[in-house]
Amino acid sequence: MPLIGLIKEGKVPADNRVALTPDQCKWLIKHIPGLHIIAEPAPNRCFSDDEYAAAGVTVSGDISACDLLLGIKEVPATQLLTGKKYLFFSHTRKKQEANRALMQAMVRKNITLIDYECLEHDDGQRIIGFGFFAGIVGAHNGIMAYGKRTGLFNLDFVFRHHDYRELIHTYFGLKLPNIKIAVTGSGRVANGIVEIMNLMDVQEVEPGEYLQRNFNYPVYVHLKGQDLYIHRQTGTYQRDDFHANPAAYDCLFKQYCTHTDILMNGIYWDTSMPRLFEWEDMRAPDFRIKTIADITDDKGGSIPCNLGDAIIGDPVYGVNVQQRMKAAPYGDDVIDVMAVGNLPNELPRDASRYFGEQLMKYILPDLLQGSSAVIDRATILSGGKLTPQFEYLADYAAV
Repeated sequence: MPLIGLIKEGKVPADNRVALTPDQCKWLIKHIPGLHIIAEPAPNRCFSDDEYAAAGVTVSGDISACDLLLGIKEVPATQLLTGKKYLFFSHTRKKQEANRALMQAMVRKNITLIDYECLEHDDGQRIIGFGFFAGIVGAHNGIMAYGKRTGLFNLDFVFRHHDYRELIHTYFGLKLPNIKIAVTGSGRVANGIVEIMNLMDVQEVEPGEYLQRNFNYPVYVHLKGQDLYIHRQTGTYQRDDFHANPAAYDCLFKQYCTHTDILMNGIYWDTSMPRLFEWEDMRAPDFRIKTIADITDDKGGSIPCNLGDAIIGDPVYGVNVQQRMKAAPYGDDVIDVMAVGNLPNELPRDASRYFGEQLMKYILPDLLQGSSAVIDRATILSGGKLTPQFEYLADYAAV
């Protein structure tokens, strides 16, 4: 039976989420004979070392005996243990330059890397992730930013609430103005956004209504793939074809720019996909969007005015469209952008429970028994060597 290690997060700023909560560890230890779990001491974790110890987890600075090491964010190269099997979000599958040295270090140290982001069902749907709580926190922050811009209502930061249940109670009595909100995406992030829309009593309307009518109450439109993209020649949308040939598609979002006050962006994006709009569109006099919550947070990605990450304590910056530069938020001549890369850290205990449940349900059983097709497809490195489906990273991983 593999010995599981829960590593302390070494990336700066430190992440406070965990792959398995103390209660989940307790359940695993009770129901899987011979299973042992070691947690590295970590003062910044959302669950304390004492909580893990009380759950039957060994808390120790020595995890060298562990066969399987679970983390969340990228592991600093200096903390990697040679020859071990790791699961974490490496952010290397797109050849992210910031993590090239990490990839090369893993090659040198003969690491086996299973990336959470690459764990997918047969149809390509992600199995595991924090997207739902990213959507929840990002949607809250977007509405909060609009309140600060207009002065019409006031919401506090998410991280000042103990948990999700306490956060929900702050929405009782909240009355939003007659705003129009566009929500993009169809995955967990979008589901989290929609959750907040419903809790805040924002009514969903169909795309046609959204474009043709004004309302005397707050509304949102939920735009998925077929609403956002169209094949340039056939005039249709087919999901698999779009992901295989995104450059053959045009984006339909521009028509919403003149009808939208707040954009909640939850779509997946890579460099071959069309953006929702361009800088030139933002300069148009009828461009109405004043607040953008770019929850998927790709710098210069589907939202061109995403100029990089903000931080949890100061999540919103202004963008001067003419100069394409950051500015103070909430001014008449700027668009406010909420772009934070670690949104679930604002509700870390709830987000970790959600993540751990998925891990236990879909991934851990196969990991403990050896492997599976799902795990094999998510294995970027095996003993320091790129697996066949990731050989396109060869130049990126070369040492």
